[in-house]
Amino acid sequence: MIQIYCKNCNTTKKFIEGTSLLHMLNEFEFERPFPIVSARVNNVSQGLKFRAYQNRDIEYLDVRSASGMRVYCRSLCFLLSKSAIDIFPGCRVYMEHPISNGFFCHLRKADDSDLTPEDVVRLKKRMQEIVSKNIPFHRYDVQADKAIKAFQKSGYDDKVKLLKSLGEPYMDYYTLGDTADYYYGKLVPSAGYLTVWDIQLYHSGLLLRVPDRHNPAVLAPFVDQPKTFEMFNEALRWNIIMRLATVGDVNEACANGRASELIQVAEALQEKKIVQIAEEINRRYNNEIPTRVVLITGPSSSGKTTFCNRLSIQLKACGLRPLAISTDDYFVNRADTPRFPDGSFDFDNFDTVDHALMESDIMKILAGEEVSVPEYNFVTGMREYNGKTIKLRPGSILLIEGIHALNPALTLNIPNEEKFRIFINTLTSTSLDNHNWIPTSDNRLLRRIVRDYNKGAFTARESIAQWPNVIAAEEKWIYPFQETADMMFNSAYLLEFAVMRNHAEPILAGIPKNTPEYSEAHRLLKFIHYFTPVSDKEIPSTSLMREFL
Repeated sequence: MIQIYCKNCNTTKKFIEGTSLLHMLNEFEFERPFPIVSARVNNVSQGLKFRAYQNRDIEYLDVRSASGMRVYCRSLCFLLSKSAIDIFPGCRVYMEHPISNGFFCHLRKADDSDLTPEDVVRLKKRMQEIVSKNIPFHRYDVQADKAIKAFQKSGYDDKVKLLKSLGEPYMDYYTLGDTADYYYGKLVPSAGYLTVWDIQLYHSGLLLRVPDRHNPAVLAPFVDQPKTFEMFNEALRWNIIMRLATVGDVNEACANGRASELIQVAEALQEKKIVQIAEEINRRYNNEIPTRVVLITGPSSSGKTTFCNRLSIQLKACGLRPLAISTDDYFVNRADTPRFPDGSFDFDNFDTVDHALMESDIMKILAGEEVSVPEYNFVTGMREYNGKTIKLRPGSILLIEGIHALNPALTLNIPNEEKFRIFINTLTSTSLDNHNWIPTSDNRLLRRIVRDYNKGAFTARESIAQWPNVIAAEEKWIYPFQETADMMFNSAYLLEFAVMRNHAEPILAGIPKNTPEYSEAHRLLKFIHYFTPVSDKEIPSTSLMREFL
């Protein structure tokens, strides 16, 4: 017999060796407002079919947890791709990126004809049939060579390239009915778990809609994001032209000695975009009603600081004189910082910024006054005046950078015609393979972990522990203003995970296994293992990546 401690109810029970988590679930009593979809076993994510042969700690999860949501969404992707194959023999499904509170995918039929509303009805009906029959997901652990040959036979070159580049002796794959597929994480036990979802035509493909994480009984609300969608498409078009749509493609290119070339191309693409933005600002500066303020924002670790510096250089090349201030320097003193219910500081709250003082200073600067601006001392938690002043002169333009820069409440008294809004995000357009997208927040989390660790600001455990609050704050204070931007900038770097792997692995490996943060560390370690490591020695000192390395 083995002992299993359930964290959900603080109860220990004995089970026969080899008992599955699904069977154990029936023996533990705790409140379950939503269906359980997965679990953490000794702080490692597992599917409910996992069998325990030794004493273990278990925490059951529903879709409200980030881990549970990933399990649910991966399973939905398999349900969609399986149903598409059944309805449209010879088709290919490309799960491309999250958007509009769902996941965008392309379904390319064998005859290359466009998807129609009738096609969506047929596809949805087939998905519902599989769910109603509760067809199980089966997991198999096999020799990698056998799996690669099977995927080669099925024409899944994307999976073949990825799995070959890993060099692992064994790997696992899943089946749903007679369809086999590879997923880099766990799935739900059977299709009957997938009760909340929908599909709809969206742009040139499909939008797979998923549950609302806060209330998994209903769909997440649809939010149209045309500008964000186009930013994804812009990056994806380049990837396809370069034949670098998947991680297998990138790994193969690096193995063939092209890493240096890809770094140079990535830098050139970002600089080209910054030049375009600078030229548009310059054009608007010379309008009848000139642009006088450039507002720059983006979520945590999107590269705002370096982008602002590089944009300043390009604005100078256009003949302008940029002057920059940061919303961070207008933080209230730490004692006045808003707090969460548990008493910890809510550093991302809009009221963390003294917006009344900041707007007052901005208006004085725009009126031509010379203004003393503060600098925030993050060590003492105090706003200080150290002699820094700003005064706009002919040819000058004011740059305001910070997570709240696009919040209209910060610049209410400035006419919209005088503002140019820039939103920076890290929208990874490369997928692991055609059915495994890369979460857009993973590169930002890794950036934050490495940067904060190297600066001595936070340990990796602390960075991971803070991340859920960071994400919640972004959803509340930053992303609602994303589509108001005049231009968007994608700071994702083609070889980012390959470069970051060398830095992140030893940091993540140092997180103790008996801590809650180990679960996320374990997931990230497994994830970055898919990327062939690349040295950062050829990344320029001015690169956005240098802000985090």
